[in-house]
Amino acid sequence: MQSSLDLTTQNPRSPLETFAGIVWLPRMADKARADKAGHLGDYMYPCPMDKIMLEFLELDAEKFSDLVSGHSDEKLSQWFKIHIKNTPRDDLKKANQELLSKQPDTPEKWAKFERLRETLAPDRKDIDTWAKLIDLEEGHA
Repeated sequence: MQSSLDLTTQNPRSPLETFAGIVWLPRMADKARADKAGHLGDYMYPCPMDKIMLEFLELDAEKFSDLVSGHSDEKLSQWFKIHIKNTPRDDLKKANQELLSKQPDTPEKWAKFERLRETLAPDRKDIDTWAKLIDLEEGHA
């Protein structure tokens, strides 16, 4: 069994890391494990990005949390490979792309996004998605 991270003192994995070719899953697993252990800190589980992936996987947040809490990363990767084996490759690509290309969807969220990007790296106009901003903010990029 994989131990949970204490997200009050460290960050979850990068949004770009994968299990079974699926982005976001290792990060979501870190948050779900931390939530179950009471160490979620300022993170949110399930957040809107998690919900996109949960919908793709046809799992609810509680089931996902129970699943990741009881298995190592290696076992999870194997489970997800089996779980999505009949999923068309185009659907997997589409789900990954949806997460990787997700941008703010309101003027207020864009303003918040741009303020944070300007604070972290004003010269990085290539940071134009939530995944890229998270990677920058948490030091993964």
